[in-house]
Amino acid sequence: MIRGRRITYSFVMALVFVVFGACATKRQSETKSTSKQEVLAVLRSTNAYFMNKWPDTGKPIYTNRWRPSNIWTRAVYYEGLMALYGIDADKRYYDYAVDWGTQHKWGLRNGIETRNADDQACGQTYLDLYEIDPQPERLHDIKKNIDYVIASGKVDDWTWIDAIQMAMPIYAKLGVMFKEPQYFDYMYKMYVHSKNVEGGGLYNKEDKLWWRDKDFVPPYKEPNGEDCYWSRGNGWVVAALVRVLELIPADEKHRNEYLQDYRELMEGALAVQRADGFWDVSLHDPTNFGGRETSGTALFAYGMAWGINQGLLDANIYRPALDKAWNAMVKEAVHPSGFLGYLQGTGKEPKDGQPVSFSSVPDFEDYGLGCFLLAGTEIYKMLDKK
Repeated sequence: MIRGRRITYSFVMALVFVVFGACATKRQSETKSTSKQEVLAVLRSTNAYFMNKWPDTGKPIYTNRWRPSNIWTRAVYYEGLMALYGIDADKRYYDYAVDWGTQHKWGLRNGIETRNADDQACGQTYLDLYEIDPQPERLHDIKKNIDYVIASGKVDDWTWIDAIQMAMPIYAKLGVMFKEPQYFDYMYKMYVHSKNVEGGGLYNKEDKLWWRDKDFVPPYKEPNGEDCYWSRGNGWVVAALVRVLELIPADEKHRNEYLQDYRELMEGALAVQRADGFWDVSLHDPTNFGGRETSGTALFAYGMAWGINQGLLDANIYRPALDKAWNAMVKEAVHPSGFLGYLQGTGKEPKDGQPVSFSSVPDFEDYGLGCFLLAGTEIYKMLDKK
């Protein structure tokens, strides 16, 4: 039985591509054009704000308690920083990332026998930096940890969809670096467990969106009676699929399934974009803490821009939505100081990390910026092709 089917959204899904395709030319003419110089300027500004605020890369983060700064929130920021470094080779960015790894001795929060994807996320940047300068300490702990997970034979670690983004690209990267298919095979087993087994399967093919974890699988409903699809959670899956598809070989045996899931998820996201270009925190219930939210919007924009750049998404359909999202974030969320507004704090559902406003400061400022940098760098690459 297909769970979570709603006539309203199924109807929208059936019409959205017709509507977007027919209106593409008109909407492009209505959207403010953006130059790559403008994109780079806002990326530099928002990143400078953060680097100036956090000059000590090893300083623990305090919210309701102290946490080490190699946790997932900071790791996502460094994913974005490394992407920015890829289009703007400022040595300060590289040095800042290396110093972060060095301060933490290139280790994971809970050691090499952790199974928590939130601990493993830092490994994405460690491996990026290893590829630039192959110092063995940059590789040692993250590889040893992933090898430990594989040796265990346990594939049910990713019980929440955020974990797919935090950990899956590490397996893809190691598989490429070492030309070892076991990493590809094992990440597929873990991915499929999350998609089809955990909680009965966290992916709803009907709505082309993901439930965050088993607690949100029906019969759980939002106040309006719809299924609960959390914006940032779905954005994490977008980012995971983008990063994995970017890494794995063209003939990797599960690539077509990842590609299909990516395209379907982009369709699901496109169908529920707000008129102002943002996405609500609750994708199927705009009345449940509805309003502008930057992190989910940035992740969807990242996925759209990458797909257009790779020729995987129809630019006539997705480019207008992407332009609206990017221009909305730049116009409505970026402060003159470089601070990013409309960022939902940490949590797992729409009600968490509230309130969300232009001036609200989330409990962690880092991951939202990382998402924004990922989106902006792909948009810069798109504009650079002109």
